[in-house]
Order: sequence, then structure tokens, then C-alpha cells
Amino acid sequence: MAKQVLVVGAGIVGASIAWHLAKAGCRVTVIDAGDGGGLATAHSFAWINATWGNPERYFHFRRRSMAGWRRLEQEAPGVSVDWCGGLIWDMPADQLEAYAEEHGRWGYGLRRVGRDEALHIEPNLVSPPGLALHIAEEGMVEPVAAARALLADAVASGALLVAATRIRELLERGGKIAGAVAEDGTILEAEETVVAAGVGTARLLATVGARLRMDTPPGLIMHSTVADRRLLNGMVMAPDLHLRQTREGRLIAGADFAGADPKGRENEMARDLLGKLKAALRGTETLEVDFFTVGHRPTPADGFPAIGRVGGFEGLYVTVLHSGVTLAPIVGELAAREIAEGERDGDLEPYDPGRAELV
Repeated sequence: MAKQVLVVGAGIVGASIAWHLAKAGCRVTVIDAGDGGGLATAHSFAWINATWGNPERYFHFRRRSMAGWRRLEQEAPGVSVDWCGGLIWDMPADQLEAYAEEHGRWGYGLRRVGRDEALHIEPNLVSPPGLALHIAEEGMVEPVAAARALLADAVASGALLVAATRIRELLERGGKIAGAVAEDGTILEAEETVVAAGVGTARLLATVGARLRMDTPPGLIMHSTVADRRLLNGMVMAPDLHLRQTREGRLIAGADFAGADPKGRENEMARDLLGKLKAALRGTETLEVDFFTVGHRPTPADGFPAIGRVGGFEGLYVTVLHSGVTLAPIVGELAAREIAEGERDGDLEPYDPGRAELV
């Protein structure tokens, strides 16, 4: 008989896990406090990449997930990625060169470009860099739309989505995690419970005495009013300003792709980002701040994902990670395989939730 699995959290990671589990033939129930799409997901810059000073093994894990996004585009109706590429020069020239040498050696599809070519890639740049890296294989996605598309297809495959429901605690019965209890007291039983609850993960684990050390740093992302034309062809990673344009036409800006801590200065920081945006990009004169988000990034204490069963708690599986948008396809695929078939992929070895750094 198909395994009954409860997935707590319907952001991009929970949605991917639910989709893969449903396709594997499991009986899946997904619980979300909202209406699908999650909290951290909605606040994400949504850049799909394998960059940024990571160990080689983690680089390859991220790149494997980039390929997973291409697979999801083919297999999941409504999932669409803009493989627009990224132009990067947000570090000193010597560091940029070292980064290019290292990641090029690892097989990343990057190339060095000068001022003229940078301007050809992004014609609206006011001050194109003398040296930048262009990585054509990177992409961006509208993350809430992608999560909802995965959830809709999971439901079409037999999954049940229970929205507007908050989980109060995990349900422990006979030394095993047997599901969860909603705030209104409703009991949701399952053979396996997956906690993909982002910043709420540690709190839920604590209800059964499990510990996971994690941080939830805040980051502000500014969204402009809708531009009347396309101003960016891809992503721009300039010093102190990361930019992309949504399909709707808004410019999204952060001090970096994760945003910076506003420290109580949210409105001032949003206006400052708009000013930097206007100074960096032609055609932005009429744009204003439409809204901003302050997201809290669910990050295990050592900065790397926690993916797997929690030691000493039968029936409990946890997934908590920053870079959830990039990693959602591979986490969903490998978690579903482990839950449905009992097969743990070797690429998950460094990310056991029970590693010493996290407990």
C-alpha cells in the first residue's frame, strides 16, 4: 500500500517534495498556513545559480538542481524558468578573477566580459563595468507561481492541499512521529511527516524534543512600480545592488540577492535602493517604490542545508535550507526517493540534520 506522507509547509521546497512524492505514488497531504506558496518563497530574489564562494561539493549539488529546474519545466505544467543569465561584478577585480578561475575549473559556464560587451548584454547600464563575469546558464523564476503550479499538479496526481491551517505541534505516538496537530486541535496522521516549514522548522521540531540549530536573518527586497518596457535582459549583480526584472515588469532590488537587515529602517532602505537603481539603470526615471518585503531566511547554523530523517525520531523527515529556490528541485527529488523507496542519495551525505554543527 502507498505510503501516507504529511508535508508541513507549501513554499517552493515543500511544493517540490509534495510533487515528487505524488508522482512516486505516495498518498500526500500538504499543509500550508496560507494559500500555497509559503513565506520565505514570496520574499525571495529567486535567482537560480551555483555561485558564491561555496565548497566544490555544494557547487555541484546546486548545479545538479539547476538541471532539475529544466526537468521540472518539461514535466510540471505551469513551471517556467527564464534562463536569462547573470552579469556579475560585485567584488574586487582580484577576487572576481579568482572566482572565475575556480568556478571555470569546476565546469561553470562563465566568461569574462569587458565594458563594451557588458553594455551589449545590458544596454541600459549607466556605468558598465570594465570587467565582469557573464553566466548564461543562470536563471530566475517567479517563485510563488512555480510553487503553486507544482502544488496544482500534485493535487491533480492525488495529493490533498489543506490551506489556511497552522500546525501547533508534531504528533508523537509510541515513540514514533505519527503526524501533526493543527492549532484548532485537528489531528493529521501520517506514516511519515516532512517538516518543510522554513523559519518555523526549529519550533515544530522542539515540540517533540528534537533540536536543530538555525538562524533566520532578515533581508529587505524592494519592488518598484511596473516599468513600461523591458529594462533588464537578465540579472545584474553590481556592488551593493542586485537587480532583476519580473515578468510583470517590476524591478526587484536588494543590497545583495538575499537582501540586507533593515534594522528598523525599512522605508529608508527601500528608498535608498530605488535611488541606487535609478543611478545604475537608464529608463527608470518614473519608477517609484511600490512595495518591499522583509523576509527571514531559514538557514541551518553552519549555512548548509539540513535534509533527512531526524535521528531518534522514526517517521520524521526535515528539510531546511537557504537558497530554497535554487535547490527545490533536487531536494524534492531526493527527499521523495528516500521517503518512498528508502534510498538515500550520496549527494545528501554532508547535509544530515544530525551533524554536530546543528545539534
